[in-house]
Amino acid sequence: MTVRIWHQSFTVLSDLGAYDRALQAHFRKVARPGTEIHMHGMKPGTYRSNYPGDDIKHAALQYLHGLQFMANGLTAEAEGYDAYAISTLPEPALREVRSLLNIPVVGYGESAMFTACLLGRRFGVLVFIDELAELVEENARCHGLADRLAGVRHVGFRFADVLAAFEDPSELIDRFKSAARELIRSGAEVIIPGEAPLNVLLASNGINEVDGVPVLDSLGAWIKQAEAMVDLQRANGTRTCNTGYFSATPDSDRVREIFDFYGLAERLLDSVREEYHEQYH
Repeated sequence: MTVRIWHQSFTVLSDLGAYDRALQAHFRKVARPGTEIHMHGMKPGTYRSNYPGDDIKHAALQYLHGLQFMANGLTAEAEGYDAYAISTLPEPALREVRSLLNIPVVGYGESAMFTACLLGRRFGVLVFIDELAELVEENARCHGLADRLAGVRHVGFRFADVLAAFEDPSELIDRFKSAARELIRSGAEVIIPGEAPLNVLLASNGINEVDGVPVLDSLGAWIKQAEAMVDLQRANGTRTCNTGYFSATPDSDRVREIFDFYGLAERLLDSVREEYHEQYH
């Protein structure tokens, strides 16, 4: 049976040709037959440049961008997708999106961390945005995995270097391995390549270990988790918690009213907007 997954990136994918193509190829390789991964990015014009690196550095800006993640999650469910995948290490609005939807919601960092715990006692994360280290540490704590985290460190290069390396990856891979060895000396038994572009570059070039320590395919981890959660929901109705402050699902009509009140109804894509206008206009 077909599984349709809405992939939600923190980038404007149309601005990132090499990364976009590599993502599509990697998804075709990892997903099982019958799984369709439909790629979506942020609304064109969201950022001043072609990558959200500057905005990711600030909690308030990431919070605001999380509104697109919530709106697109509602759209994914309305359009009949089987799962919604937040495919970015910061995982904007992951908890909030999960409380809004009845379909499985998986996060890139969360899936990677839980999978890493099956492969070794402690994991380390390498990022190319310095400021994400603090956020990744906080996310690990929220996921209940702070004691399993060996450290989060800067990998020693930036996003522009990753994009350029899709043409010739050899030097960057060597630099990644050097950074990974530093984490291994700090006790990491699994290495998580932080941001998705780095993950794709490494996986596309067959980098799955450094000195016997696994290098996790984080994107592959969320694909498999999304597939498994859909299977569980179909098999026996397993769904996320729907009680308490953080997990209870609010009234859907009220959600749409609030989007409209704050002037954000345009963030809801066509299928959700049409449903909204039928009810309120």
